[in-house]
Amino acid sequence: MTNAVKKLLKTLDLEPLEVNLFRGVSPQDGWQRVFGGQVIGQALVAVQRTVENRSVHSLHGYFMRPGDPKVPIIYEVDRIRDGRSFTTRRVVAIQHGQAIFSMSASFHNNEEGLDHQFDMPDVPMPEDLPSEVDLRAKFIDMVPENVRRYWERARPIEMRPVDLTHFFSSKKLDPVQNVWFKATDNLPDEVSLHQCVLAYASDMTLLDTSLFAHGRSLFNQDLQVASLDHAMWFHRPFRADDWLLYTQDSPSTSGARGFNRGSVYTRDGVLVASVTQEGLIRLRKNKD
Repeated sequence: MTNAVKKLLKTLDLEPLEVNLFRGVSPQDGWQRVFGGQVIGQALVAVQRTVENRSVHSLHGYFMRPGDPKVPIIYEVDRIRDGRSFTTRRVVAIQHGQAIFSMSASFHNNEEGLDHQFDMPDVPMPEDLPSEVDLRAKFIDMVPENVRRYWERARPIEMRPVDLTHFFSSKKLDPVQNVWFKATDNLPDEVSLHQCVLAYASDMTLLDTSLFAHGRSLFNQDLQVASLDHAMWFHRPFRADDWLLYTQDSPSTSGARGFNRGSVYTRDGVLVASVTQEGLIRLRKNKD
């Protein structure tokens, strides 16, 4: 198993402190704030550990303060309801005595029922796209220093964008992107863990979609960008260590907020999850 995946699994393995109380830590990678996907993933782990024999089918979270990677995050779970078919939980992530994130999650028994889905877009398969190793070798000397530092880090999730134009151009594009992604090594056979890894990865490129129409990226120094909320629905079984297509669009950006949607498909075209997110996209009056 790669060191990056080992680090991710360790990050998601929360320490139980008391009943309904857990502690998580952040990788010491030099970031000024905790990655939002980490908080979503850890919060999902916390609520999962208070539920037996049911899988999460939806979660809705709000980011309230930036996380401090230098100190642990305390996750306090509220067992709201245990019904015959559904279980409801709420969790609050706390640092320095203040809430930084809150999330509600619902769990459901597996049931048979009606079934339909939208078709997966017709895009190249991941094997037909350059790997991250290929991209680094070809383009690393062409990108800005802050982008270079990001791409040089070993990460637990490999991403293969279908179109690379956004990374190397300030051209205004349609606010749509398709990205293949998967864990960089095999994961244990635990359904709940694969859901947490997907939750972690779902925050990686979604907000950036809002910027396509404006010829900008998350690395622009004149932007203040942050996730405000995050919602997910889990539809069907999947593995996060096999290729998944993340197809994303941004129907609207206004009022210093960008709204984004995502659909996650297996390589066989099965829709396994849906995601929505609104994020802060504020133009800085003084980039310094």
